[in-house]
Amino acid sequence: MSAWDAVWGQDEAVATLRAAAAPDAAPGTMTHAWLITGPAGSGRSTLASAFAAALIAPHPDDADTIAQVHARTHPDLTALRTDRVIISIAEARELVRGAYYAPSLGRYRVIIVEDADRMSERTSNVLLKALEEPPERTVWVLCAPSDADLLPTIRSRVRVVRLNEPEVQDVARLITQRTGVDPALAEQSARHAQRHIGMAQRLATDADSRARRDATVRAVLEVRSVSDAVEAAGRIVAIATDDAKALTADRDVREREQMRHSMGLAEGAAIPPAFRAQLNALEDDQKRRATRSLRDGIDRVLTDLQSVFRDMLMVHYGRTETLINAELHAEIAAVATSWGPERALLALDAISATRRSLQLNAAPLLAVESLLVTVASGRTP
Repeated sequence: MSAWDAVWGQDEAVATLRAAAAPDAAPGTMTHAWLITGPAGSGRSTLASAFAAALIAPHPDDADTIAQVHARTHPDLTALRTDRVIISIAEARELVRGAYYAPSLGRYRVIIVEDADRMSERTSNVLLKALEEPPERTVWVLCAPSDADLLPTIRSRVRVVRLNEPEVQDVARLITQRTGVDPALAEQSARHAQRHIGMAQRLATDADSRARRDATVRAVLEVRSVSDAVEAAGRIVAIATDDAKALTADRDVREREQMRHSMGLAEGAAIPPAFRAQLNALEDDQKRRATRSLRDGIDRVLTDLQSVFRDMLMVHYGRTETLINAELHAEIAAVATSWGPERALLALDAISATRRSLQLNAAPLLAVESLLVTVASGRTP
């Protein structure tokens, strides 16, 4: 078993990190802080875990240690992936405290921060001292879509490894290998997911997810008036909400059942006052996770809408062989003919503005309504 077995399609990045993690690494190949960047679905977290396994394992073929690291149960690995909208200062301080412990079993102590772009400026500043004066055998591995998503003070203290975005056909082959789905469905899912591996696998294996995406795209293509825009916005946010619930509902139930079991409570038994604080804390965490899941769902919807208006531009300029939504070629071509490229570009700009609004905590329904009013009217509000 190799630490790198799970990494796919990132040969250059693997070569860089493999050389750095080698026990006999050449001078200058290893550093104490790394930033792995790449688009959503490119495998940032998978590569970070592989790098951690290679750093911690006493020798490259130590299968037990590698398995522990991949399972995130090794004592020398700390991995943070927040379920919240942002990474809190308290979470960052806890990471920094752990960074100063020497490794207990492995060659290094490794701290992975997924979604490092979700750190506010104040939270980022908590990490600065640890990155400036790191312990000798501690390695930080941050993950983010782009180095521009982090503060310049963080960027100046890390070595950046940029991932490639895979091709549609490569993602389709991977999905077929993993799931056994029909190659045509895998190709369609890879296109619709815009090469996001995790989302492509979900679309390929979940008919409900495919139906929700199709309903979203068709709702936008049918917008012709402001009233259409308001109605479609409501439907789209409802679809995104259902999608978010589908991702979190089962986990919420399991967590509540596990907590009741750990308290020794039978099914349906009342919660004793001494345990209510713990249950309330769990419910608060689940609400924050639901908020993030909904916002992530809205962002996926915006990505799908972006693909529609991008396809309109491709149709206008005769590049139909590269359509993301090839199944809707006729519908997209009809709208593209009546609109012209300027209006499609306006819609793409409006999507970018909506994303910025949501990052500033705008209400999802109002933000999507404003976007679709722009689409319907062909002018900014």
